Amino acid sequence: MTKQVVVRSTVGLHASLAAKVVQVASKYSVDINLHYKDNTIDVKSILGLMSLAIPSGENVVIEATGDQAEIAIADIASILSK
Repeated sequence: MTKQVVVRSTVGLHASLAAKVVQVASKYSVDINLHYKDNTIDVKSILGLMSLAIPSGENVVIEATGDQAEIAIADIASILSK
């Protein structure tokens, strides 16, 4: 399952936002990846998220597989799109 999301934070995907995403993603026993440009990272990796340096207004795709994929994607999308 995948979902495209626009990063709405005015400063992009910064450290505290990345930490919040990792914390929420870690609640689920699913594989969750984030695709940005030509990069794919594990959403449960704070260093991976921060290494992407995603600015505000950019589109990303969240991809998850597993029983709770839909819920996990919805939770992460809500954080990124605030």
